[in-house]
Amino acid sequence: MPSDLQSPAVPLPPACPRAHALVLGALLLALVLLMLASIAFGTAAVPFDQVPHLLWRGWVEREASDGDMLAHILFDLRLPRTLMAASVGAALAVTGLLLQTVSHNGLADPYLFGLSSGAAAGAVLVITTVGDFMGVWSLPLAAFAGGLVAAGAVMLLMRRQREHTPEYMVLAGLAVSFMFTAVTHFLTLMGDQRAAQSVLFWTLGGFGGARWDNLPMALAGAALAAGFAGLRHRQLDALLAGDAAAHSLGVNPDRLGRQVFAVTALATASCVAVAGVIGFVGLMAPHLARAVAGALHRRALGVCALTGAVLMVLGDLLSRRLLAPQELPVGVLIALVGAAFVIGLLSRR
Repeated sequence: MPSDLQSPAVPLPPACPRAHALVLGALLLALVLLMLASIAFGTAAVPFDQVPHLLWRGWVEREASDGDMLAHILFDLRLPRTLMAASVGAALAVTGLLLQTVSHNGLADPYLFGLSSGAAAGAVLVITTVGDFMGVWSLPLAAFAGGLVAAGAVMLLMRRQREHTPEYMVLAGLAVSFMFTAVTHFLTLMGDQRAAQSVLFWTLGGFGGARWDNLPMALAGAALAAGFAGLRHRQLDALLAGDAAAHSLGVNPDRLGRQVFAVTALATASCVAVAGVIGFVGLMAPHLARAVAGALHRRALGVCALTGAVLMVLGDLLSRRLLAPQELPVGVLIALVGAAFVIGLLSRR
């Protein structure tokens, strides 16, 4: 494995504060424009200048029986979908940043370490067997449980190895990912065949089920990952110099790694519960962020989160427009871009 992929935090020149602010501003502007485009474009296209007015009318008149139907569509359908795409993209990007730091591997992301597959297996178990035994919380709780089980399996495999080399961690994550993917396929085939088509579309990722009542789950996943990274940015920076150097600075890499796996499992499960399995965002966004913000987490965090949000909102917009009126699963589109990105990384050396 190339050395630059084993250690994602290779020394980079410190980012200029002005350049960093310009990058953050450009990403924020791009995100706002893409969100407006995502809200405006659909079966019924709406001019950009009318979107704020219609959103306001949808908020004011959503309880009125004679309200504007187009305003309700924008406010109750497109706006929560756009906000969910941005939240899920930011959450997956930050979890990828955390996993790449603790594993010292530039190819780490929630999908590679089996967290997405474990959460998907738990959710599919509920869909195909027991159903909504706990109401609207059935799917999220099952995804949480599956993500935690996957994280525990990876940590158990790593504890049996004295030296946590990047190669061993990747192999452990791949083994867990393949195992839970096989469990998901088995449950899909053995469960209710009438639900197999919906399960297949859900496992490919998408935001068609976005609503105001499940949006807080995606927001919570993004807030959890970003909050943890922000609070522990100094300890995470210490890991960039290696585990031995981190020990000398008073940081316990094993304990911090367990905390990161627990946080990333919860954040990933939140995303999978509302959007299905979407890979590669957590791999691409950290690399793009480090290229412009440097390796230190305090600077890279905001750029990484905004980059993930931009990638996901853009992917969701394209998934609805490329085959309109049919919708392409956003996970398929992101996977195509992610595969090309990984090939580009591997061809650098």
